[in-house]
Amino acid sequence: MLNDPFARLGLDREILSVSQLNNRARLLLEDVFAQVWVEGEISNLARPASGHVYFTLKDSQAQVRCALFRQNAARVRQVLRDGLAVRVRGKVSLFEGRGDFQLILDSVEPAGDGALRLAFEALKEKLAAEGLFATERKRPLPVHPRRVGIVTSSTGAVIRDIISVFRRRAPQVHLTLIPTAVQGREATAQIVRALELADAGGFDALILARGGGSLEDLWCFNEEAVARAVAACKTPIVSAVGHETDVSICDFVADVRAPTPSAAAELLAPDSTDLQQRLDSLKRRLLLRMRDQLARERLRLDSLARCLRHPGERLRQHAQRLDELDLRLRRAWQLRLNARHEQLARLEARLAAQHPGRLLALLRQRLEALGERLPRAIQLQLRQQRQRLENLAQGLHLVSPLATLGRGYSILLDEQGQAIRRASQTRPGQKLEARLGEGRLSLRVEDNHQDPVNLSLLD
Repeated sequence: MLNDPFARLGLDREILSVSQLNNRARLLLEDVFAQVWVEGEISNLARPASGHVYFTLKDSQAQVRCALFRQNAARVRQVLRDGLAVRVRGKVSLFEGRGDFQLILDSVEPAGDGALRLAFEALKEKLAAEGLFATERKRPLPVHPRRVGIVTSSTGAVIRDIISVFRRRAPQVHLTLIPTAVQGREATAQIVRALELADAGGFDALILARGGGSLEDLWCFNEEAVARAVAACKTPIVSAVGHETDVSICDFVADVRAPTPSAAAELLAPDSTDLQQRLDSLKRRLLLRMRDQLARERLRLDSLARCLRHPGERLRQHAQRLDELDLRLRRAWQLRLNARHEQLARLEARLAAQHPGRLLALLRQRLEALGERLPRAIQLQLRQQRQRLENLAQGLHLVSPLATLGRGYSILLDEQGQAIRRASQTRPGQKLEARLGEGRLSLRVEDNHQDPVNLSLLD
C-alpha cells in the first residue's frame, strides 16, 4: 500500500479494492474534518447493551448518522431522546464495513446553551491566565468564626438551609444576610454590590450561595464582573452555587468551593459537640497535671524538710503557704465546678425541652382510635365471611348428590365404597350397598347380564 493514501493514481490505472477505497476515504474525512460542531435534531435513537449510543442527526433537508461511544456517552448529562435539538462535537468518519458516512462524537449538549459553554470556557481560560485561580492566593477559612455574611436571595430554601445548619451545629455564630438577586438581568450588578458591602462589613467569612438550576439560570455567577468581585474580596469566601454537579467561574475564584449551600454552612459552623468534648479532654488533662505538680511539690518539700537541721519556722511558713495555695486551688476548682454544673443544668433544660412526650401522646391517641376501629372492622369482616359461607353452602347443596338422592335416585357402592357406574364393574354374587335418600340397603348381584352364570339356590 502507498505511504500516502491520497497520492494520485498512477498512469497504469491502479485498481483499488472496496476496503482500500473505504479506508482511504475514512482517513481523508478524519484528516480534513478532525473536529466539527453540528446542530440538529435527534431521531432513530438506539442504546444497545454495549453502552454505545447511535442516532441520526437531521434538519429539514438532510441527515447524518452519529455514533457516541460508551466512555463519551457516560459524560453526557442531558437525557437524549428523539426530537431533542442538540449541538454535537466530533470528527467526520466513514464506517468502512458498510461505507456509511457518519460522525464520531465526543460531546453532546442542548442546542440552547452551546454558546454559553463556549463563553464559559473562554472566560475560564482568561482568568486562569491572570492567576485568579492560583492556589497560593486562596485564604484559609477561620476555625471558629463569630460573624458570617451570607450573600444570596432573601427568599427560597438556600437561606433556610444555611440557617438550619448553623442553628444545629453552631448557634453562637452571628449570621447576616446581604440580599441580592441570583438570577436575571439585574443579578450581576446586585451580586457585585452585595459582595462589596459584605467585604466591608467586618465578617470573619462570607458565603456566596444559590440553589441549582440550568446553565442559563446560573449564568450570573459566570460573569466576569462577579468573578472579579469575588477575587477582590479580602474576607475569606466560600462559593456554593448550584448542586454538586454544577460548576461556575465563582467556584474557581473563591477561596473554597462547597458542593451545596448546606455544605458551605457546615464548613464554617464548628460542631458544638466536638468543642464540648475537646473542653472536657482539656479539663481532664489539666486536673492530671495539677495533681502531678502537687505531688512533685510535696515530694520536693519533704526532701527539703529532711535536709534542714532546724526546719521549725521555715517549715511552718511553707506549710502555711501550702495550705493557702491549697485553699485557693480548692476555691478555684469549686468555682469552675459550679460553672460546669450551671452549664450542665442549662443543657439539661434544653434537653428537657426536646422531650418526646408530646409525640408519644399523639401516637397514643392514634393507637386508641385504631383500637376502637379494629373491633368494628373485625365484626364487619366476620359478617361478610359468614354471608359468603352461607352462599357457598347453598351453591354446594344445589350440586350435591344428596339432593339427587332425595328425588328417588340411589347410588350403588362396592366393598371399597366406590360408586358403580357400569354393569361391567360388577360380578355375579358380589355384595353391594345402595345408598338412598334416607338410609342404606345391602344387595347382592344376581346377574350383571355380561356372562351366563349359574347361581346356587343355597346362597
